[in-house]
Amino acid sequence: MKKLAIPVENGLLSEHFGRANKFAFYEIENGKIKNHFISSPPPHEEGVIPRWLIENNVTDLLAGGIGPKAVQILYQTGMNVYIGVEKNSADNLALDFINNSLKSGKNYCHH
Repeated sequence: MKKLAIPVENGLLSEHFGRANKFAFYEIENGKIKNHFISSPPPHEEGVIPRWLIENNVTDLLAGGIGPKAVQILYQTGMNVYIGVEKNSADNLALDFINNSLKSGKNYCHH
């Protein structure tokens, strides 16, 4: 099972990972969303949100913009980090992810 996280503001991908006031989580199994929920991240401080995602067993992260230290922390755990994702609704992005039609600038992938 994969667990996808998307930083959001007003239901859309947040352009700034660390400033997102909510994260949409999608649990995906056999190409289908099994569970979906929204959660508020802890206050933004260096390394806090990446560790929170790790503690929540996230396997994949979609981000618009994200700092190199956050990427480094996530990368070290084997998390797939997709950067430069085009702004869209979290639900549409999750479906694009499932259908392998996600548009992103970079993909730090560990497959």
